[in-house]
Amino acid sequence: MHVPAITANYLAILALIYVALALQVVRLRRSSKAPFSDGGNENLRSAIRAHGNFMEYVPIIALMVALLEMSGASPLRIHLLMGALLLSRLLHPLGMYATPGSLRFTICRVGGIVLTIGLLVSCALIILSRLPWATMADELSNQVVAAIEFLQVVHVILTL
Repeated sequence: MHVPAITANYLAILALIYVALALQVVRLRRSSKAPFSDGGNENLRSAIRAHGNFMEYVPIIALMVALLEMSGASPLRIHLLMGALLLSRLLHPLGMYATPGSLRFTICRVGGIVLTIGLLVSCALIILSRLPWATMADELSNQVVAAIEFLQVVHVILTL
């Protein structure tokens, strides 16, 4: 097992994007005089959601990719997964400020979330495909057999 250096490098870039999103929320809160909630400001609402959406998806995807990297996945696969995460997290906030139904909205917001959901599913399936299913099934069957034998002994004792 090794340190997930590729994932860490992408996370550093993602952290800077996260800071930019947070500062945008702070800036809009100050200009709107809305220390809590969105104060009815649509731009602030969009900024809050862009920031929230980022922190809802990035940690779980980055964790899964880091686990894949640590378990020996190819560097190319890690770059593709983290590159797609970076792209999706750049696109999504741009779409949050676009007019709904516009080309920019469709490409950025919809494209960003489609990429994000695709990454969640892809990473989960890759991780599941790498699990030692045969060993787990063998252990489970051994446990079931042991439980049945235990219940048989309990039955014999109770019927004496």
